[in-house]
Amino acid sequence: MSYIEFRNIEKYYGENQVLKGIDLNIEKGQFVTLLGPSGCGKSTLLRCLAGLEEVNGGRIFLDGEDITDREPKERNIGMVFQQYSLFPNMTAEENIAFGLKLKKMAPEAIREKVAAAVRMVELNGKEKQYPSSLSGGQQQRVALARSIVMEPKVLLLDEPLSAIDAKLRKSLQVSIKQITKKLGLTAIFVTHDQDEAMVMSDVIHLFHEGRIEQSGDPVSVYTKPVSSFAASFIGNYNQVTPEQFYAMTGKRRTGETAIRPETFSISSSPVDNGEEYHFEGVVEDNMPRGNVLRYQINVNGVKIHADVLFRSRVLFDNGERVYLSVAERNCISL
Repeated sequence: MSYIEFRNIEKYYGENQVLKGIDLNIEKGQFVTLLGPSGCGKSTLLRCLAGLEEVNGGRIFLDGEDITDREPKERNIGMVFQQYSLFPNMTAEENIAFGLKLKKMAPEAIREKVAAAVRMVELNGKEKQYPSSLSGGQQQRVALARSIVMEPKVLLLDEPLSAIDAKLRKSLQVSIKQITKKLGLTAIFVTHDQDEAMVMSDVIHLFHEGRIEQSGDPVSVYTKPVSSFAASFIGNYNQVTPEQFYAMTGKRRTGETAIRPETFSISSSPVDNGEEYHFEGVVEDNMPRGNVLRYQINVNGVKIHADVLFRSRVLFDNGERVYLSVAERNCISL
């Protein structure tokens, strides 16, 4: 039996069915991400596990026990929200200690646990400060410490980094992953950011309209989309119809084909390689994306995106004719 099991979970809000028979197993110690667009059901499933929402069908098991009908306080689950929900009249260490005091733990034991949590989230020197004097990232670290100090069976994180600036967000992604691994926590993370999911996850479950569209480790989910939705949400795939593929390559394929932008090779002269598809087009636009330059190229009326590393020796101008090639293994049938 898996550490966490969702069996045929259904959830309705009025006549709107938000979760449509979710079956999902999570192993102990895994960092699992529920990924998908807004309204797909990922946060609702998290809240059902925490006991903040009642399910309308199915059962939830944690560590071999049916917790479907238990009160939230009886589930030993920690949760970190997008909103920090800190007590403004308490210092950082008082916020962290709040749950331990409710459990009537001995004062010395509380001090030891709080001090250890402060060190773990790297808030040394900030213990006596109130939330109003802390940055957004520091407040989120306090919220994280408040959860982990309770030693929960499962740590739930509902888009906890979405309100934090990009640079700090990347740092916190690494910190959260390291802390959960160090403590051996089972963590479930909700996000709509595919890059965040790729960086942090052991396993990704991609949600779409109340169902799980695809599950797997980050590499397999990224490189082997199982549907048009998966290809459109993860990896910025080019999706071309059989007619468009023929217009591009002169070769026939059945069904829709997905091609990642970074799998194209681009040059200013024809490339002769019998193991790949070859075609030519005209550069219509280019879009810098960090260390990658993304070209929009018109190939016989089909507009595709192709990525190259941002190096001067491979840059092309708008209006320039270019020659592309892509290996058959990188043309994925959906």
